[in-house]
Amino acid sequence: QVQIVESGGGLVQAGGSLSLSCAASGSIFGINAMGWYRQAPGKQRELVAQIDNLGLTTYVDSVQGRFTISRDVARGKKMIYLQMNSLKPDDTAVYYCWVNQLRDYWGQGTQVTVSS
Repeated sequence: QVQIVESGGGLVQAGGSLSLSCAASGSIFGINAMGWYRQAPGKQRELVAQIDNLGLTTYVDSVQGRFTISRDVARGKKMIYLQMNSLKPDDTAVYYCWVNQLRDYWGQGTQVTVSS
């Protein structure tokens, strides 16, 4: 089993920045990829950004150039970060940390609200 702890998020004005952190622990051997999904009210959950075990990153088009996903795997850690800049009201959503191993694991979600 993999346990996930998220932190960060909050309320910011449009154009501002926020950062999210996610730590995976437990049976973390063999993690293939980690990333962030988000779900806005009335919308489907969508992949925002992911980073695989080679460090390759993928972003949804709407955040390309504004969001940066990074990781810290030193000393056996499995942590990822999402730096969100130039935030827009459309970025408002609950953001979930995602871990892909033998199955998918999800964090509890953290709210990001961008006011206009």
